[in-house]
Amino acid sequence: MRGLRMLAAGMLVLLALSGCQSMTGETLGQNIDDTNITAAVKTKLATGEKASTLTRIDVDTVRGVVSLNGVVASDQERARAEQLASQVGGVKRVINNLQIQKR
Repeated sequence: MRGLRMLAAGMLVLLALSGCQSMTGETLGQNIDDTNITAAVKTKLATGEKASTLTRIDVDTVRGVVSLNGVVASDQERARAEQLASQVGGVKRVINNLQIQKR
């Protein structure tokens, strides 16, 4: 009887964990994927250009859609950031909200 209770409790825990969703409606797996994509995009921005200001870009990912936010120095940097982000595996789309710094 005790073994049956343990088995039932274990199954409930597994069921709860497999169906867990965060406040955003994403499952744990989706959150992990989005976190990995965000980290990969940030790395790509940091290493994609020498002495670049692209490291100051805020990156958010939801279900594979990457949003770039912040201020860059030129249209070229804005376009390059979008290009680099789109090269990361798992990125479905890039929303480029980057603003050009006024001189």
